[in-house]
Amino acid sequence: MSTMTITHVLAAVLTCGVLSASVLSAAERHMMQPRVPADKLAEARALTSPLPDSAEIVEKGKALYNGKGTCFNCHGKDGSGNGMAAVGLDPSPRNFQHHGFWRHRTEGEIFWVIKHGSPGTAMIGFGDQLSDEEIWSIIQYERSFAGEHGHGMTGHREGMGQGMGPGGGMGGMEHRGPRSGMGGCEGEACGR
Repeated sequence: MSTMTITHVLAAVLTCGVLSASVLSAAERHMMQPRVPADKLAEARALTSPLPDSAEIVEKGKALYNGKGTCFNCHGKDGSGNGMAAVGLDPSPRNFQHHGFWRHRTEGEIFWVIKHGSPGTAMIGFGDQLSDEEIWSIIQYERSFAGEHGHGMTGHREGMGQGMGPGGGMGGMEHRGPRSGMGGCEGEACGR
């Protein structure tokens, strides 16, 4: 292989790597963006589910997600944001499998978006089609897509602000385990 060909191949690989990192970075920024309007954020973060965590509630949420709620159309059957109706949506639907989604918002924020919609996105409000109890059930099912990461900030009232961690610090990336605020791994190095 000539030096010129190797140079071209290396340039192409470097360009693809930079573009991939740029796209990933944009996706990560999108993941962290709150979807509740700033003037409603405190109200949304104060909301907490009245339902106990249970397999029965998760099953009810699954039935609603795949049925009456029609969530699967955009978010996909597996919650990865790849539903048939997601093609061409900008921003793309939330990926419930991504631990970052659950790290950066409270369950109240998720409830608010399902009930009222998300300005600037294709997410419409379902408050006229789903009861509050049904919305909370769907949230329990959506959390199941992310395994242990599905609890992240949910259940915590602080939530995440614009790039700020709980209490106003710059961090906020820690994984705190299920609702108790204790246990699990910590920090970005958490391999889960």
